[in-house]
Amino acid sequence: MPSDKSKISQFIKEKAMEIGFDGVGISKAEKLEGFEQPFQQWLKAGYHAGMEYMERNLEKRVDPTVLVPGAKSVVSFILSYYPQELQPEQLPQIAKYAYGTDYHVMLKDKIQQVWDFIKTTEPSLDGRIFVDSAPVSDKLWAVKAGLGWLGKNSCLINKEIGSFVFIGEMVINLELTYDEPYPSNYCGSCTQCIDACPTGAIVKPGTIDSNRCISYLTIENKSDSISSEFSGKFGQRIFGCDTCQDVCPWNKKPLTTHEKRFIPDNQALWFTTNDWLTMEEPFFKETFKDSSIKRAKLSGMQRNVRFVNLNPAVFNKDPQS
Repeated sequence: MPSDKSKISQFIKEKAMEIGFDGVGISKAEKLEGFEQPFQQWLKAGYHAGMEYMERNLEKRVDPTVLVPGAKSVVSFILSYYPQELQPEQLPQIAKYAYGTDYHVMLKDKIQQVWDFIKTTEPSLDGRIFVDSAPVSDKLWAVKAGLGWLGKNSCLINKEIGSFVFIGEMVINLELTYDEPYPSNYCGSCTQCIDACPTGAIVKPGTIDSNRCISYLTIENKSDSISSEFSGKFGQRIFGCDTCQDVCPWNKKPLTTHEKRFIPDNQALWFTTNDWLTMEEPFFKETFKDSSIKRAKLSGMQRNVRFVNLNPAVFNKDPQS
């Protein structure tokens, strides 16, 4: 492995692409400028809904050198998950990112392969791997590493790939050559994502009110109920929502995933409403043991199915109704 930082950086990128990533960029590990105040305002507004963990470890979230002492570089990776085949529209809808194997495990495994390559010739390598874990602002590091910009729906958008991407990173102790961010935000005056949001969750460009977001309401929401305020607005969405990405002009020709583990190997995408409502716990656990869907639990999935198909007042006792 080359000894100077530019060649080491190139080596890392080449290995990452060989392993199957669709993009890799490198940024300096340092405090994120311009992030802390807007983030605190977002928290103060209560837009994080029931995700109390977002309130913790702000110092680590803002500065990776606090999270990983000795860190000098953040290597960001992106991988398309846009499926080769979509669900039939008449069936209960699952967000595209959950079609296949749980990305937390799969992506971390691929990053670990890059890590192992580096370690063989750079034994001093130290740091941590993160995939949507710990207080790390994945999207902002990807932006800083030149992998895209933040759209008005707060998603990372890459000109060549689109926004249907998973993001992971290594925060490491090696000093590398750093990439330049995109020169500008390419959303322009477009507001299609804001206009299309079924529940009005994009309160202003780049700001999401999780209390109104279908993804939050169907996955992270641990309540037994969903407010009748949203009755009729979910369509057939029972796990997540892709609307703001589906309408984005940068996703007209998204890069289809080449990762086999993102291709579903079970019948979950073809379950009917009745299949979901009559499902039993052992079957659910076995079917979704390697899936992100298990995060919502069977009780949450059945709550969601009832909400989108039946009178919410019957199955969801709304305390405000």
